[in-house]
Amino acid sequence: MTVTAIDLFTSKLRLHPGGRIRAEKRTDDPEPDGWQVRAFHAKTGADVHSDHWEVHPEAEEVVSCLIGKIRLYLRPERPGQGEEEIRLTAGTAAIVPRGRWHRIELDTPSNIMAVTLPRGSRLEKR
Repeated sequence: MTVTAIDLFTSKLRLHPGGRIRAEKRTDDPEPDGWQVRAFHAKTGADVHSDHWEVHPEAEEVVSCLIGKIRLYLRPERPGQGEEEIRLTAGTAAIVPRGRWHRIELDTPSNIMAVTLPRGSRLEKR
């Protein structure tokens, strides 16, 4: 098997049962099956849909700041509670619990990597 470099900003990695990993061209269509690794450049709030909450009901999600500074917000679990804020700088990550609504805001343009099982993921306007 030939080993080649993969551009993580134009591809996604799919992690399959049995240990297979495949690089695929990134599309806008969500892929329902298999864990995915995605990296992306974020210059504005629109790049991270900061005006929406996101949830992944099937799995936890790792959100990692590769370059830059971001804030990861977790929606309150009960009425009256405030949002949880996690500040991520270059080289740090956080694990978002399964089924927990979350969103990202940028402090500076950043490179971000996310790993999750996207099946059933949803967005909701803030």
